[in-house]
Amino acid sequence: MAKTAITFFGRSALFILLLLLLYSGSPVARADTLQLSSLNWPPYSGQMLQQQGACVAVVKAALAAMGHELKVNFYPWSRAIKLAGMPGSPYLGYFPEYYHQSDKFIFSKPLGFSQLALVEQVQRPVSWQQLQDLQRYNLGVVKDYVNTESLDRAMDSGRQPFELANSDEQNLRKLAAARIDAVVIDANVYRYLLRQQGMEELEGKLKLNRQLLASKGLLVAFRNSEEGQRWRDIFDQGLARIDAKSILEQHLKYH
Repeated sequence: MAKTAITFFGRSALFILLLLLLYSGSPVARADTLQLSSLNWPPYSGQMLQQQGACVAVVKAALAAMGHELKVNFYPWSRAIKLAGMPGSPYLGYFPEYYHQSDKFIFSKPLGFSQLALVEQVQRPVSWQQLQDLQRYNLGVVKDYVNTESLDRAMDSGRQPFELANSDEQNLRKLAAARIDAVVIDANVYRYLLRQQGMEELEGKLKLNRQLLASKGLLVAFRNSEEGQRWRDIFDQGLARIDAKSILEQHLKYH
């Protein structure tokens, strides 16, 4: 009888201990959901893509490795950034982004790399060796996209001629119509877009310039707050536990 009572009370104590761990608020014991904003930027992100795109698949895997979940909503790029930076917003960050100087956001470790390139007309190729050589060309860039620090500084100062567009697709059509001289774009985004219905006609008119502008890390931009820093650290730890390169390549190949 005494042995049975001891066993009963021992099991009860263990049960209570498990309950305390479960409801203690410890991040190890509780699965949370991180909300981020993003844009339709296939093949990296997009509501209609498999697993919502290659970058989304990596972020989900990194958070899952830490016992957490991801919820993404998609907006035009400018709005995605604005929502992530608003106090009281449910979004603690946005992605995928290139690194840039910011007081509002802090950045994760790279979940992959973007080959930032120039697309040119087949009949009118762009010849350049140094960045300042591009100043004789009118470049198409997307509004609020980060390019390279040097190129953005040249555009801001007025040294680099450029025109803004609302999307990569719009820029490519302007280039095919010879309204601009070249387009700044991620190489994988360019290849994806040219395979889409209605864009195939551009394939014989456009091509990638042989020289890359830069290889840029694809990052998650977290709000520069205590909670944003906590999630940035959680994400970076999860990223170290997965094979992000393999996940990214698998999804890029699929798309």
